[in-house]
This record gives sequence, C-alpha cells and structure tokens, in this order.
Amino acid sequence: MQSNYKLHKEGGLIPGAEPMDIIRRYEKINTTVFQTESEGADYVSDQIIEAIRRKSNMGGQFVLGLTTGKSPIGIYRKLVEKYQKGAISFANVIVFSLDELYPIDAKHQQSRNYLIHEEFLNHVDIKPENVFVPDGSLPVDSVHEYCQKYEAQIVACGGIDLMIIGTGVQGQIGFNEPGSFYNTKTRLVALNNTSRKSVASLFGNSETAPTQAITMGVGTILKAKRIVLLAWGEDKSAMIGRIVEGDITSEVPATYLQNHPDIEVVVDETAAQELTRFKTPWLVGTCDWQPKFIRKAVVWLCQKVGKPILKLTYKDYIDNSLGQLLDSQGSYDSVNIRIFNDLQHTITGWPGGKPNADDSTRPERSKPFPKRVVIFSPHPDDDVISMGGTFCRLVEQGHDVHVAYETSGNYAVNDDVVLQSLDSARECGLGDRYEEIKAVIASKKNGEPEPLVLRQLKSGIRRSEAKAACRHFGVNDQTNVHFLNLPFYETGGLKKGELTQTDINIIVDLLRKVQPHQIYAAGDLSDPHGTHRVCIEAVLGAMEIVKDDPWVKECTFWLYRGAWQEWDLDMVDMAVPLSPDEVIKKRHAIYRHLSQKDIVPFPGEDAREFWQRAEDRTQNTARIYDQLGMAEYQAIEVFVKLQSLN
Repeated sequence: MQSNYKLHKEGGLIPGAEPMDIIRRYEKINTTVFQTESEGADYVSDQIIEAIRRKSNMGGQFVLGLTTGKSPIGIYRKLVEKYQKGAISFANVIVFSLDELYPIDAKHQQSRNYLIHEEFLNHVDIKPENVFVPDGSLPVDSVHEYCQKYEAQIVACGGIDLMIIGTGVQGQIGFNEPGSFYNTKTRLVALNNTSRKSVASLFGNSETAPTQAITMGVGTILKAKRIVLLAWGEDKSAMIGRIVEGDITSEVPATYLQNHPDIEVVVDETAAQELTRFKTPWLVGTCDWQPKFIRKAVVWLCQKVGKPILKLTYKDYIDNSLGQLLDSQGSYDSVNIRIFNDLQHTITGWPGGKPNADDSTRPERSKPFPKRVVIFSPHPDDDVISMGGTFCRLVEQGHDVHVAYETSGNYAVNDDVVLQSLDSARECGLGDRYEEIKAVIASKKNGEPEPLVLRQLKSGIRRSEAKAACRHFGVNDQTNVHFLNLPFYETGGLKKGELTQTDINIIVDLLRKVQPHQIYAAGDLSDPHGTHRVCIEAVLGAMEIVKDDPWVKECTFWLYRGAWQEWDLDMVDMAVPLSPDEVIKKRHAIYRHLSQKDIVPFPGEDAREFWQRAEDRTQNTARIYDQLGMAEYQAIEVFVKLQSLN
C-alpha cells in the first residue's frame, strides 16, 4: 500500500543553514528520517540487498537477523517485490529470527514463525535449511539447552552480518523487557504486564495467549556486525526520543544500542517528532518562521515558562533560545497578539459554518447552509468517541449528516457478548439460536479465522450499537447510516488484508451518492499497517478518483484523532468547544456501544474505558486553551484541515 497520507508542514529548520552534525548534536545514534514508512522500508530493503550482494561477491553466505511484528512488514513486502523483479536472490542467505512466543506451535497464525514465513520467506528462494526461528513448541525442560544451541548456530554461521530490529513502546528489543541486562543471551523470558496485554490482543483474550517468549538476548543482538532499528508512527515517538537522545538504562533496553559501533535508526517523520530537531528545532538551527511554526514555538514557550500567551516577555523569548524568532518577526508583544488571535480564531461553536455570518476569521465557511456532511468512522464507535460532540452539534444545527462505518469491527466483540445477546433474544421470545452458536464458539481453533456465522453475529451487534448511537444524536439510521464493510478487514482474524481498489471503489460510490460539503475522517499517525491508517488511505484513494467531480470544489476535509492521542495545538485548524451537557450527551452515545464497555480492547497500561479517555482528552485540550489565555470551556474537540483535495 503506497501511502497517500501526508500532513502539510509549515516552517522548520532551513536545509543547509547549519551542518548536520550541529543539527543532530543531541542524537547519540545515527538516525535517518523519511517522510513515510514506505520510503523508509524502501531504503532499508535496498541496504539489505546491497549487503547481501557484497557478501556474495566475496564468496560467503550472508547472515540476516530479522525482527517480526508489524515494524518490518513494509520491508518484507519490498524485498519480495524486488526479488520477483530479479533484483536479488536469497539462495545464499541464512536467516535468524529474533524471537518467538512460548508456548506456541509454528503453524499458529499468531506465531512469529508463521508471520515471517507468510509475509516474507515463503515468497523468496531462501533454502529451508537456512532458516532459524526459535521453536515455541518445545517442552519447557528442553528450552535452556535449545537456546544454547541457537547461540552456537549463530556463531557457527560466522555471526549476524545485519540485524533488523524494532522496538516496543517500553523500549524492548525482541522480548528483552525493561530491566534486561546488556549481556543477556538467547533465553526463555516471562512477559511483563504490558507485553502480556499486547499479546493477548493478538489472540482475542488473555486465557489462550502465551505468557512467555524465547528471545535473543541484548548481548546477542549487540554482537551483530551492523544493526538497523525501525520505528514507524507517533506511538513510537516518545520511545525513539529516549533511545536516540536519552541516557543508557536497563529500563529502556534499546538504549544499549548507543554502544554499538555500527547502528542506524530508521524512522518516519511521525516516529521522529520527539527528537530535538523536530520537536524544538530552534534549539539546534536556523528556522523558517511560517505562521503555524511560530504558533508551535509560542505554545511550547508558554508551557515551558508556565504563562499564557499575552504574559510572555522579551526575556522569556531570549532565555529560551527564541531570539531568532523575534529577529525574524518583530517585537515580542506583536508576536504574542498575533498568535493569541490566531488560536482564538480556531475556536467555533459552528463546525458546519455559521449561517449569515462574517466567516473571514472562522475555520469553516458560512455557505452553503445547510451542508451535506460525511463522517468516516474506521470502527463502529470512532465517530462518537473521537468527535461525538461535534457530530451532535452538526445534527442539531440542521446539517444533513451521514456516517460511514468503514469496517464491521466484529473482531472486537467477545464471544460471551454474542451469547448474552442471543440469550436476550431468546428470553424475549424472538428466536433461540443460543445452543447452536455456543457450539460454534466451542469449535473455534486458536489461530484460525472465526467461523463466518459467528463473525456475522458480531458484525450485527456492532451495527445495532452504531445505529443506536446515531439515533441518540437524531440521525435517521435508515437513510444516513452506511455500513461499508470494507473487504480488507473481513479476514476473520487479527491479520487484515491489504487495501485494494475494491475497498476504494466502495467509498467512491458513497461519496458520489452524497456529494458532501464536509468530510470528517480519522487522521491517526500511528501504525502504518493498522486499521485506522488503512481506512484514511482508502478515503484518500477515493478522493483521488473523484477529485475532478464538481462537488469536490465545494468540499472541505477535516481530520479528527482516535481515542488515545490528540492533535498538537500548532496543527489545529478548528476547535469545537463542548458544554457540560454536550459532554454528557456524547458520553451517552458512547454508552450505546455496549459490547465495548467495561473491557480494555486496546493494549497497554491504560485501564480507562473509551468514554473516560475521550472526556479526559477533550478536557485536557480545553485546559491547554485556558492556560494559553483563551476562554475556559468544559471540553474541546479539535480538527486539522486537509489542505489539498483537488
């Protein structure tokens, strides 16, 4: 999937104004940043191919260490593509895989062994005897000896020439959890709580998920001749900042890589955003001071010194390395007033535009009124979780609001919720399929796609919940609620298919039917192979097809965020304040999604329910606006305007 999703960036470091060793002076590891994951994957795959060629020309076998998980998927696909074009052969390559869950069978679809073969090894000419993946099916009393042999096999092959690894949100490399030492070897480890939750999400529940793993040790990894660490998406950005610029600590095992003589970190721009040259570039070089970039610097300064915008002083700017901003833009007080007004103008109670009003400083135009609106929701609850207040406001202000649920979301429905729903129907005298479906659930096999009849029931549950939430806001669920069921999602398991033209055409048909004046879509910048990212790529792929349609010239495209992250204020184009009553109404819409309530469907330490996350996030945004000197609101939902549609 070639990425079409790039956000417009204003300002930043002026290329070539200072040498790169000055720009990167806080970075302790050589770090290469690409605009997209696809470009980074292309770069790394070329490095792998070139390294294989060099070793082959010397008459030796190339030993490649590979990580699994989502990080290398793009690289695997690039390597397969280049192999199919005749650019490389893997006949002289030996592969050692980084880790494997334990206990697990190699044929289990969630096993590392299965993944690395399915995504890569089955599609190239590597010899089976040259593939080494930790065996997760061994008896526990055999594992220690097996791990010693795994280490010996690496040594017997001459050591790993190139090690490709990723990192977890806690700075793990492989399954070397926080607290791992620098000299550890291949071994069986217990997964910590965060890793267990992450693994449990792959298996649908915690009861069947492995709680241990076999992993190369930190010391094993550090013995590789060259290492490339990958990270894509903003959910990895905080950890990349610590790995590249922080102190070496066992609590972040990936920081040990700072001691390796030939290590490169390869990331996309979203994963790099906590590096100094991206987060606070004025600290390392000369900048191009464009309007939103100035806003970024002023908001940062306010938060650093603990003052609202209009109380910032000349000394505040000078003491915090922002003298070049004043040299470029004039007096500090004129900058303060300009940014205050700039942020003030993002706030509107009329997300669809205020009719018969001067819209010269408003984020959305006043005409036409009412507008046709399409809200794209990746799952059947992202709309109300992420922009429920704005959704409600659009309906109440008279706009023709349509909601398009891109996927069924059936994977997130637990089996016991299905049985409870069937039992409710039985008790109401509406039919009895309880025992039939109970038997279907009992027949499920770990790692295999769920039976179609069960998926259909789970999809039906999510549809009914989504319709109830829409009715709560006053939307006609017969005419204005659209379930697209994009095929890429409907695999019956955690692993989803690739985006195809079939998915895009479904969205094209809806857009041409509704011909909206406004589009809202989830604009998450995390996992490039996750459902939210695939969904925004599908919408943008559809927009590319319809871009010359007359209605597109009158259409604005707004991006909201998912349940866990929010837009930084320097990016925000529209901020919709919510009253206390609107917060409650949004909460009640989220409540309609009963199958998602009282569970933690997202891996990690955050035990809050979706409504709590949504409220905390929007209330925090309101607090930031208040701290900057704006009016005090109960909550605020914020949006970024996609700049180019045609």
